[in-house]
Amino acid sequence: MKPRHKKLAIIASGVTALGVASILVLNAFQSNLVFFFSPTQVAANEAPVGKSFRIGGLVEEGSVKRQADGVTVNFVVTDTAKVIPVVYTGILPDLFKEGKGVVAQGKLAENGVFRADEVLAKHDENYMPPEAASALEQADKARKTVLVQ
Repeated sequence: MKPRHKKLAIIASGVTALGVASILVLNAFQSNLVFFFSPTQVAANEAPVGKSFRIGGLVEEGSVKRQADGVTVNFVVTDTAKVIPVVYTGILPDLFKEGKGVVAQGKLAENGVFRADEVLAKHDENYMPPEAASALEQADKARKTVLVQ
């Protein structure tokens, strides 16, 4: 094999290896990508059914119900415009309370109930995830617009 052919073979194998590595990285990134939706977006069927995503807002007052098994909790997440029922089996964060901000990750069942795999509560009085804060602001603006009309 001539030196020129060896160089071309090395370059071709390097480009192929780089392409395969890029495809593997992008595939891993895609499978771990989780989108955020507000209760209004979920109610408008913008969220995927059967795929994992995050929902955020406020835990509605009076909505937290613990089942007899002691680890399953039903509650409602709201953005002040729409509400989505959530079921979570596990230990809730210490800061989880009614009327406080929450982000839950899981899947939306076909019956409209969000089955959470993970629940995150805000960690201080002034903090709310940017996506949840934005969703609450948009829902509040939409609610005020409807009230004015």
